[in-house]
Amino acid sequence: MTLHTTPVLPRTPRKLENLIGGKWFSPSDEMVRNSPAHGVPVTVVPLATEADVDQAVAAAKSRFDNGGWSDLPAAARAEVLLRAADLIVERCDELSLAETLEAGKPLWQSVNEIKGAADIWRFAAGQARAIHGQTFNNFGSKSLGLVLREPIGVVGLITPWNFPFFILAERLPFILGAGCTVVMKPSEHTSTTTIMMGRILEDAGLPEGVVNIVTGLGEPVGRRIAEHQDIDMVSFTGSTRVGRSTIIASAGNIKKLSLELGGKNPVIVMADANLEKAADGIVYGILHNAGQCCVSGSRLLVAREVEQALTERIVSLMQRVKVGDPLVPETRVGPIVNDIQFNRIKKLVDDGRKSGATLLTGGRQIEPLAGYFLAPTFLADIRSDMAISGEEVFGPVLAVSAFDTKDEALRMANHTRYGLSATVWTEGLQDGLDLVRGVKAGRVWLNTTITGGPEMPIGGYRESGQGRETGLSGIEEYTEVKSILADLGERGPWVP
Repeated sequence: MTLHTTPVLPRTPRKLENLIGGKWFSPSDEMVRNSPAHGVPVTVVPLATEADVDQAVAAAKSRFDNGGWSDLPAAARAEVLLRAADLIVERCDELSLAETLEAGKPLWQSVNEIKGAADIWRFAAGQARAIHGQTFNNFGSKSLGLVLREPIGVVGLITPWNFPFFILAERLPFILGAGCTVVMKPSEHTSTTTIMMGRILEDAGLPEGVVNIVTGLGEPVGRRIAEHQDIDMVSFTGSTRVGRSTIIASAGNIKKLSLELGGKNPVIVMADANLEKAADGIVYGILHNAGQCCVSGSRLLVAREVEQALTERIVSLMQRVKVGDPLVPETRVGPIVNDIQFNRIKKLVDDGRKSGATLLTGGRQIEPLAGYFLAPTFLADIRSDMAISGEEVFGPVLAVSAFDTKDEALRMANHTRYGLSATVWTEGLQDGLDLVRGVKAGRVWLNTTITGGPEMPIGGYRESGQGRETGLSGIEEYTEVKSILADLGERGPWVP
């Protein structure tokens, strides 16, 4: 981590504004966001109204319909994205501190995510110039078939609190690169870096009205975006429960949806796995971002003959992990985002123990008590009828079950309504291929976890969502396909 300034808590909270049609303004109502690590006010967040959303959509639609962005050469749009990437890097210190104060993630992690986000913007700039269609020269000498990709229109972008800037980067530059305009709603818990991105895009030369930002609560802001008749597509990242309501709200104009939702992600460890490597990866996979990660490996499925050896290694690593103030460089795990989420996680752990699960380590709140810190938690003797076995915990909680055969491991891994990610640890090539092919998930890691780059598409199976972001699919997701057949020959009469 390289910072050019010493991070300190703010004396007064930062007051945010919304952006509509190139104008910054403050809605009349607002809420205060406290740091989940320190308990002090860090942000004053505007609470937009349905009327604000309507104005934002009108601005985005006007810009899309009247030109000045979607009709620009792709090279011109790419230049804006590249300038934005440079500005992200220049303002990394400010962005990182804002992200840590609101989200609670360790500052070194925020720095890495901001820099990683800039890389995604650069990749998307290249993809903007690579949009292409098809030609069909096989209809005869007098006909020609064309397939075009066109921007879908106005996109509603709703992002979550756990990776506010990074997930924004996985969506927004592809939306813009495709030529769309956008109305964005960040989480009310973590709005600052999205607002800062709006300022960056202004400085990068983005025309007014292309990006519009309304902050506030899911009801009414998120719901109004999902149901709005003049929004052509919604990209939503969040829980499966809210994703389901987004589908219902979008039915009015049958808008296209891209949804990245919840996960209950399996980690399969075969008997021949490198246990030291696997244990470190497993601990990282469940404690990264305090387990508040859609692709966290929360269900550990381990070959029975190595279960004890592996669990002992994991317990030892968990007990050595530094949990605490995210501004301290040694910290690896920060706080849970708020009291509601903290209490929900704690209840799932407590209920699991009451149902017969064995607590191997953690399960308790730890200091500093001004924040929502939970000790890394590891549970054994998990049964399929326990709530903690099937529900997404979204916290630093790992649950282990044993299997006897590869086929049993695969059945256990797929025994879920989700399908977002999975991880496999094995030194056997055949076992590895069988498992990564057999597991039903949109992202699978073999002998590593929660890694990759913007070249790789992301998304889920089943109730973990639909559509794909980033990769070569990233821009195509925000386009419509148009088929054109041009015929220059004589027409034979249909009516005699």
